[in-house]
Amino acid sequence: MKKKLTGIMMALSVTTYSVITSGIIAFADGEESAVATTVAGSNTAPVETGSVFWTLIFPLIIMFALLYFMVIRPQKKRDGELKAMQESLEVGDEIVTGGGIVGIVVSTGEDTVVIETGGARHKLRIKTWAITENVTAQERVKAMQSAEKKKKESALASAGVVSDEPEKKPKKLKKIEENTGKDSNKE
Repeated sequence: MKKKLTGIMMALSVTTYSVITSGIIAFADGEESAVATTVAGSNTAPVETGSVFWTLIFPLIIMFALLYFMVIRPQKKRDGELKAMQESLEVGDEIVTGGGIVGIVVSTGEDTVVIETGGARHKLRIKTWAITENVTAQERVKAMQSAEKKKKESALASAGVVSDEPEKKPKKLKKIEENTGKDSNKE
């Protein structure tokens, strides 16, 4: 997905660069001809503002729109998710701070959390904005996803639907099968 997105961004940036460059060149050519005719003593019409818009301003608008949808909007979404995670901390959750401290939440306050770390059960009071990850919540989400997957598979199995996908085998098992197959062919 990232490779595809990078390719699209590269193509758009090259296209935008070429449009802006051609617009600047066209604008410069238009001004040179206007200056040359003015020097000759004849009146000339002003440069069309519509062509300036389409060659200079419109590509900038497109670039800012792409910047918003590719960078700013996803970052705001991640910030919102982080804020929601920090507000939904519960006692007993295992968390990780921005500095890498791992601990279990003992109590929560308005803007602070007390965590218990290490085997000696040291307690630390930290700000909620310092929490970057809730390991327990991630484990709960993974467990729910696997339960939904198993439920879906059991529903398909009870209906008699068989998957067409080949069974995935670990790499080690594949290598063992290949080696045993080669040995049997030598005999």
